Amino acid sequence: MAVSDQSITVLEPRALPGFVETPYVQDVARRAMAYIEAGFPVHFRGITGTGKTTMAMHVAGLIARPVVMIHGDEEFSTSDLVGGEYGYQIKKVVDNFIHSVLKTEEDMTRKWVDNRLTVACKYGFTLIYDEFTRSRPEANNVLLSVLQEKMMDLPPARESGSDYLRVDPDFTAIFTSNPEEYAGVFRSQDALRDRMVTLDLDNFDERTEVAITESKSGLAESDARKIVQVVRALRKGDSCEFSPTVRGCLMIAKTTVVTDARVSKGDPVFVQTCQDILGSETSRIGSSTSQVKVRKAVKELVEKYC
Repeated sequence: MAVSDQSITVLEPRALPGFVETPYVQDVARRAMAYIEAGFPVHFRGITGTGKTTMAMHVAGLIARPVVMIHGDEEFSTSDLVGGEYGYQIKKVVDNFIHSVLKTEEDMTRKWVDNRLTVACKYGFTLIYDEFTRSRPEANNVLLSVLQEKMMDLPPARESGSDYLRVDPDFTAIFTSNPEEYAGVFRSQDALRDRMVTLDLDNFDERTEVAITESKSGLAESDARKIVQVVRALRKGDSCEFSPTVRGCLMIAKTTVVTDARVSKGDPVFVQTCQDILGSETSRIGSSTSQVKVRKAVKELVEKYC
């Protein structure tokens, strides 16, 4: 379900179908909610595949307020967060009070439209700013006063007549980001990072990865566990350029279901699937040397665990 404020779509958080709540997930959510209830924004930081966005949506569901979502972008400016003048508003007055005299008056002015951050602050919605460090730091400067003083500086062009907007007490901000060494990621301002509580997310524990793989693919728990063991063992080794995540488990499991393969070292389709997916996920440059090394390691791990 969604409602609209001018051109902004506001989301109504609901429980995700098949969402897995293991003790690990419950602990992260509990800690996040404690900081939010204390009045602090929460920032989930971690490598790709560690469930940052899913966890942000889950916590937003626990808050049970409408959600406004922003995805960080290098091209963002402050107006992309706050709002700006988009198009024109035309006002036409027709005066025919005297029968023989027709008088018309037209007035054309630029039309101001609030963007997502302003809408969230004004109505007390939950803001999820996904990958906020992919936006340039200067675009995010407006967040400093929002998070600290609970006030938003407004451009003079806005029609409200006030230079400031008082942030609704129910407003909550949840941020996610990749580590700063990732390509396309900017270094966040120290002042902004100091205003939020950062929870660093790592790869899930084995119990959670098995539960997610089983839930999302429909495989039996025993088969899901074998796939997770292969991926986790590869993650701990030194044969790949990048560590595989739970996404690798899901890709293998779902493909195995589609191809009607068996989770077994004796099934060539399953072995090939593991080699293709894990070779793809763990290498950026795609060199033949790296691929051969990873495929050999995957084959040995499949023989060990499957």
